[in-house]
Amino acid sequence: MPRVSEQYREQRRGEIVAAAARLFAVNGFHATSMADVIAECGLSAGAVYRYFAGKDDLILAVSEAALTAADEAFQALLADGAAPSPRHALTFLIRVIDERVVHNTDTGVDVSRIGVQVWAEALRNPRMAARADEVYQRLRGYFAEVARRRQAAGRLPADVVPEQIGAAMLSLVQGYILQRLLISDTDTEDYLAGVTALLTDR
Repeated sequence: MPRVSEQYREQRRGEIVAAAARLFAVNGFHATSMADVIAECGLSAGAVYRYFAGKDDLILAVSEAALTAADEAFQALLADGAAPSPRHALTFLIRVIDERVVHNTDTGVDVSRIGVQVWAEALRNPRMAARADEVYQRLRGYFAEVARRRQAAGRLPADVVPEQIGAAMLSLVQGYILQRLLISDTDTEDYLAGVTALLTDR
């Protein structure tokens, strides 16, 4: 029997993740069963369970799309020793969220809807809580590095604590995601204008 290629495995896995994302985004985690995912992706139960042991594994796999986008955004921002301003870093990341998370081409859904569900699920699921803690500490660390480099360049006061600035910057991104999903008149450009006004010295 011929061996299954890595490309084939990745394609099948991607199909399963995309099917789960579609269901999670519309119905939520608790109203979506593994049987629903199996039906949605059109593969056999054995094929799906070959890649994912259960729904928690699928939830984590779907949420990785947003983390991958954030990782790549920060790699670009901080490449070659760059020291972007906090305002530039926030603007850049929010635009990446709009382009790659809200309009995620891998899953075909707004992955930010799933990310917010992960936040809620982390309050009751220890495994999800541990993963959320790991992810958001990592993102907060990226923002702290932005502040640290800006401070080293003499553009932030010497007595500020980069980790504190990183925590505040992460909150601005999370706040944008929540407002966009929950407040109907939230506009990306208006939000960014507010960020610019807040972070621009006079």
